[in-house]
Amino acid sequence: MTTPATPPATIPDTTDPLFPPIAPYRSGRLPVDALHILYWEECGNPQGVPVLFLHGGPGAGLSPKHRQFFDPDYYRIVLFDQRGAGQSTPLGEVRDNTTPLLVQDIEQLRQLLGIDTWLVFGGSWGSTLALAYGQTHPERCTGFVLRGIFLCTPGEIDWFLNGIRWFFPQEHARFVAPIPEAERHDLLQAYAQRLFSDDPAENLQAARTWSRYEGSCLHLLPHPEVAEAFGADAVALGVGRLEAHYFLHQAFLAEDQLVRNVDRIRHLPATIVQGRYDVVCPPQSAWRLHQAWPEASLQIVEDAGHSAQEPGIARALVAATERFKHTGTL
Repeated sequence: MTTPATPPATIPDTTDPLFPPIAPYRSGRLPVDALHILYWEECGNPQGVPVLFLHGGPGAGLSPKHRQFFDPDYYRIVLFDQRGAGQSTPLGEVRDNTTPLLVQDIEQLRQLLGIDTWLVFGGSWGSTLALAYGQTHPERCTGFVLRGIFLCTPGEIDWFLNGIRWFFPQEHARFVAPIPEAERHDLLQAYAQRLFSDDPAENLQAARTWSRYEGSCLHLLPHPEVAEAFGADAVALGVGRLEAHYFLHQAFLAEDQLVRNVDRIRHLPATIVQGRYDVVCPPQSAWRLHQAWPEASLQIVEDAGHSAQEPGIARALVAATERFKHTGTL
């Protein structure tokens, strides 16, 4: 009797899909009003094809790895810390901090740098802002690379605050623990009272708990060092305060605005990359966006959570920027 051949084992691709680390060739600080000053930087080829990177959160700020999704010989890579985030000042500031103002900031930065049009790349909250910017200024966009779609609808906000517990019960229990039982029916308001109180120590403690909660739920497999990094003051104050601020105001968007207005950008090439097991921004939002925008490519990464650093997601994002480099499409 012939023994069937054993199928070869699937060997995961463990190579780093990102381009090598790179330092900015230019950076600066842009005052956008009397209160906010934005940090910005440029990397790669000064004469290259412009691409704008929009970080998540809101409030998460930049990481050096964010420069590495793009071929530095081809792209002129523009990155900036949004209002209240990262190296922008004041850190965690919610006054004069709205989506329309962030869209204005992007235009102010584009004009400062003398860029006519650019590819827009954003994940999580960065996808929210990319859609809002593109729908306001479609003539300035050459295409979109979007990851971990977040439309900032009431259902998504409720999921973040309450639904994640079905997958991360221990992490959610730590998130809820500082809130008295009588206030847990409305976690957003309970956290807002602490994040925006007059006591800086109370603000910071609440921000750390909020930010660590998110950092603990980003990956398919545990990465405790990420949760710890999210608890650092410079990250936590931006993430905790600004996420709560934008959630309270549903991102200063009209109801389902980003889906209803997708016709304004449907003529532009786009790729949507989504982790199958993204618990922070579940795939339903990416699916809804794709249903409204069928011309966009939707790629579900089957072995990934939310983070852009998940190997499959990083590989798909780099593949998208490489497609645009070679073909001008996504």
